[in-house]
Amino acid sequence: MMNAVVLTISDRSFRGEMDDLSGPVLWELLTEAGFRVVAGHILPDEATMITELLLRLADEEGVDLVVTTGGTGPAPRDVTPEATRAVIQREMPGLAELLRWDGYRRTPCAVLARGMAGIRGQTLIINLPGNPRAVREGMEVLTPLLAPTIRLIHGQKLKKGMCAPDPPATQRLQ
Repeated sequence: MMNAVVLTISDRSFRGEMDDLSGPVLWELLTEAGFRVVAGHILPDEATMITELLLRLADEEGVDLVVTTGGTGPAPRDVTPEATRAVIQREMPGLAELLRWDGYRRTPCAVLARGMAGIRGQTLIINLPGNPRAVREGMEVLTPLLAPTIRLIHGQKLKKGMCAPDPPATQRLQ
């Protein structure tokens, strides 16, 4: 079973002024996807704190997946992408692009999200927006890709057809 960590970035939740609504949703969805969620953290929008925790999770704790929620917009204190960029060794731009593309189909403002995805060591790190609905929608599109991506990061081969496109509807019906 692959390990995952949920990281909520929110000044107000960190200070206890607002409940963390996205983190529990993300925890639930990762568990349903077959991950063992080993920890959940709430941090303020402080790049240094985010970077330090991401480094610890990847380098010392060796978790397979860290999914952040919050801090990805254009507001002045939204620094999650910058903190993530400082940590990752290899970007996975297709995942971030997919999240924005799928989000745009649902709401045009989704393209304002600046989240990114990348790899540090053998840890996949993905940024999601801080809205619970955006977390649900993002995980809907990410879930089928997470385990195969992590297997590839770990140097494993994918089972035949694991990332193959769905056959045309006419073939599925036969």
